[in-house]
Amino acid sequence: MRPMDDIPLDPAAQELLFLEARSANTFTDEPVTDRQLTAIWDLMKWAPTSGNINPLRILFLRSPESRERLVRHLAQGNQQKTRTAPMTALLAADRDFHEFVPQLFPARAEQAESYAQMEGRAEMATFNATLQAAYFIVAVRAVGLAAGPMSGFDYPAMDAEFFPDGRHASVLAVNMGQPGPDAWFPRLPRLDFAQAVTVL
Repeated sequence: MRPMDDIPLDPAAQELLFLEARSANTFTDEPVTDRQLTAIWDLMKWAPTSGNINPLRILFLRSPESRERLVRHLAQGNQQKTRTAPMTALLAADRDFHEFVPQLFPARAEQAESYAQMEGRAEMATFNATLQAAYFIVAVRAVGLAAGPMSGFDYPAMDAEFFPDGRHASVLAVNMGQPGPDAWFPRLPRLDFAQAVTVL
């Protein structure tokens, strides 16, 4: 894939974030630093969400013990690479995001009460947290790390393990670190513009 030279984003950034980036399957043992974790948050927190509700919550699992608690709920094919990753993030939706609305949207602080009574609040939280999760992956790449996102795990069991109070619902797990040997599968095809896009 070649960078486009007629858009503002630097070609090296195009490659880092999109064109050359792929989900990593192996990692070195080089640690992921607290500074990198903070930088990831400081980039991805600007992702758009409905009414600026920002429901994504992140649980960073660094210790082997904490990651083993997560591994037992993953699909078998994702277990070993998670054991050997230096860091795994468990991304979750805060179903009680409305408590932060006065801070996040002070001009409409009264919306907190409306959200508190909303029948579809949990679905709203999950949708917007999933949107933020995509930005999280891009932010991981932006700080120079590889990301290995994983879904398809036992969501009820994962929530019981890490979020037993029921407030948070897991959305995605993401291994993070420097890519190891044979980290990438071959690049798979994508749909062409004409196959996926309609302009009216």
